[in-house]
Parts: sequence; structure tokens; C-alpha cells
Amino acid sequence: MRHHLFNARNLDRYRDDMTRGLDVLTGHVSGVTQPFSGAGVPGVAQRVAEVDLDRPLDDLAAVLDEMRTVYLDDAVWFHEPRYLAHLNCPVVIPALVAELFVSAVNSSLDTWDQSAGGTLVERRLVDWTAARIGFGDAADGVFTSGGTQSNLQALLIARGQAYLSGDADPAEPVAQTLTRFRIFASRDSHFSVQKSANVLGLGLDAVVTIPTDDRRRMDPWLLDAEIRRAQADGLIPMAVVATAGTTDFGSIDPLDRVADICADHGVWLHVDAAYGGGLLVSTRRRHLIDGIERADSVTIDFHKTFFQPVSSSAVIVRRGDDLRHVTYHADYLNPRSAQLPNQVDKSLQTTRRFDALKLWLTLRTMGADAIGDYVDDVIDLAHVGHGLLLDDPDFEVVVAPALSTLVFRFRPGDVPDGVADDVNPRIRRTIAGRGNAVIAGTVVDGRAWLKFTLLNPETTADDLRAVLDLIREIGRELLDELRAEAR
Repeated sequence: MRHHLFNARNLDRYRDDMTRGLDVLTGHVSGVTQPFSGAGVPGVAQRVAEVDLDRPLDDLAAVLDEMRTVYLDDAVWFHEPRYLAHLNCPVVIPALVAELFVSAVNSSLDTWDQSAGGTLVERRLVDWTAARIGFGDAADGVFTSGGTQSNLQALLIARGQAYLSGDADPAEPVAQTLTRFRIFASRDSHFSVQKSANVLGLGLDAVVTIPTDDRRRMDPWLLDAEIRRAQADGLIPMAVVATAGTTDFGSIDPLDRVADICADHGVWLHVDAAYGGGLLVSTRRRHLIDGIERADSVTIDFHKTFFQPVSSSAVIVRRGDDLRHVTYHADYLNPRSAQLPNQVDKSLQTTRRFDALKLWLTLRTMGADAIGDYVDDVIDLAHVGHGLLLDDPDFEVVVAPALSTLVFRFRPGDVPDGVADDVNPRIRRTIAGRGNAVIAGTVVDGRAWLKFTLLNPETTADDLRAVLDLIREIGRELLDELRAEAR
């Protein structure tokens, strides 16, 4: 008997094994007291390398014990309130319940005959998201693996539209035309914009970075000037990427003004709202992304500010017909004659998980307003944290938060910039080695800074104070060491 296969004959084994796994997980999480163990790469690497994958243990209990040592003991726990590093959110329980069905049923969302109702659930959620954005009935989209893929698909569609717009010379070789395409994005836009340009064959000079204002938002006047300059040089403005929530600062570009410029020049507007998309369900701050409804395409990451497990993202387009730029037909899969609702017609992927079910169960259990309240809570906390930093002479902060990110550094008044550049990365590494908090770092205008990304509504102001005190303590120790070395 093939007792490891999930089927009706093996449901007792499935139930028992899932219960064992659930017991291990809940038992472990109940004992987690900090976001990271502090383990370094060599120790973890050795434990993983020692596993002989050609000799199965056969017993699930032994396998789960081994998993603890190679994974759980040194996992990074995003639900811990002092995890303050990257755009990783704690996840809501209804979405975890959905994962049970997503993995066991194992629907593939490429064609109707592999998913049936799953196809329609995803389509309904795409329509719901499009309506929240403010798009009309012609909108469409598809779930993706994440913001990078969503941005890539949006820019692929923009490339197709630009090529058909009439600016391209039909007598010019396609490859040569592509090198004249330009994408305009702020200097703080996500690196996936550059990566997408490279994948799309546009060349290393395709992305024109636009300076930002004192709130780290794209400067629309300079955007307009750069588009005009490109046109005067015989280049083809392909797309503008406005960011609704930059990774480092959470800044939101002036969407309405950028949309005006795109309309004036007939340029595709893509809004990367991978981070700021949660504002679509905010009950207090939806206005911060006014103008998003004027975009041609939008990226939303539900696994950031909708508190969904990875992966769960979507690319939404204002005109569903634009998705034709990613449609390919295979007789065995989605023949041209098929009248079925096949999602592969809209996606860069073929096989694709039913990640939409997680958001469906979340909305049906909690409702959109509850998610929006979580979003507002973490933004509120960021403003509290900004006040703490402003009031503390040991710290500098770059800009007031637009969303839930704080970029700052430890720099008492008598510490030169160069010393601060040395000390702050070392503070971050020291904290990581202790594991009682996890913080991020970045570089701003050539200088080293620290970063809090607040996505846990259970993080409190006291947590922020405690981590800032820890940063100060370590920073002072490091400064004392430097001063002793200089004597």
C-alpha cells in the first residue's frame, strides 16, 4: 500500500501525521521568546550538511526532531514583536487554515480543468481588488508569486503597448527598437524595476532614475523634464513606475501629478503598491494613495500589508485586454478554440498555486476593515517611533514616515559621519548575533543607516523603546572600543 499518498484510503495517516506536525509547531512556537536564535552561518550550515538525504529516517517523529535542528531552532520569527527588519508580516490564522486546503488539494490555477472553482475564486478576488483600486469593469489581473514578478509582468505589458503605439519604426530591427525604450522611476524605487528592464532586453541604460524631494518622493517636475529629454533624443518613453510605499522609506510618490504627466505624454503608468497596497483597506488613510485609480497597472503584495503567508501577490490592469501581451496558446493546455476561463492566458507562470484562497478565507472570516485596522495600527506606531527618535539626541532620523518604516541611525552629537558609518552596521550585526531583536540596515546618500520596518500590529511603543535602548547600549560600547583603540 502506498501509505504516503494523500487520498481517501490514507486519511487516518494524514490526520495523525498532520496532528503530530501541528503539535511540534505549536509546542515550538509556545517557547519562542525572541525573533532569532542568533546563530551564525557555519553552525547552521554544518547541521544541514550532516543530513544524509539518501538514508530516510522512516519514522515521522524522528524526521520532525531532525527538522527542529536544521530549521525551527534557528528560524526567524516574524510574529515576534521585536522583529523590525524587512517587509515580512505576521500572518493571520484564516490564511493558515486556507494553506491546509491549498497544499492538500493541490489545485493548479493555470486552466479550468485543473482548478474549476479555484479559477472563479481568483477571478472574483482580482475583481474585488480592482474595484478597491478604483478601476472599472474592464479591469483584470492575475495572482503572482510576488512584487518582483508583478512588476515584471506589468512592464512586459507596457513594452508591448509601447511597441504598438506607433513610436517604433517598423523598419527598425526589434532588438534595436528595444534599446530605445526607457522606463522612469524614482531613485528609491524597487530594484525589480532594473531587473525587469534587464530581463525584457531593454539594456542597462533603460531605467532613468528620477531624484526625490525632501520626503523621498519622486519629483514630478524632473520626471516631466526627463521624459521630454528622452523624446528629444529619439528615445521612446515606455513606462513610468510610481511607487506607493518605497522599500526603504515607505514614501508614496505624488500619484495624481505623475498620472497627469503620463497622460500628457501618452506613457504607461505602473504603480508599484507592493508595500502600500494595504491602504486599499485602511479606514483612515485610503486617501494617501489617491490617484492610483489612474494607473494602467498596479502591483499589490497581499503577503505584506494584508498579513498573508508568502506567496500572495497580484498584478491588476485597468484594461483587461492589455493582458494579451502575455497570452500564449498550447493545444494540449489552452487551445485557441477553448471557451473556458483559463488563468494561464493572463499569467507568466503555467503551474501556479491557489494562493488566492488564503485571501478569500481571510476576507470571509475577518473582513477588509479588520485588515485595514492592522495597517493603520502599524502606521500609528511608526509615528510614535518617529517621535521617540526626534526626542532622543543619540539618534538621527531621515524623514517622517508615510507608512510604517523608519530610517535612522545612532549618532550622538560629537560622532563624525565616518565613525557613524562604521558603528551602525556593527550595531546591526551585534543585535543579530544576540537574536533578541532583528533590525535592518540601508545606505542613504552614501551613509550607513539603520531601519525599522513595522508590520506587526502587536509591536508596542515599549518594544521600540527597548530596541532603541539596546542600539544605544551597543553603540556606546562600540564607540568606547574605537576610542580605546585610538589612544
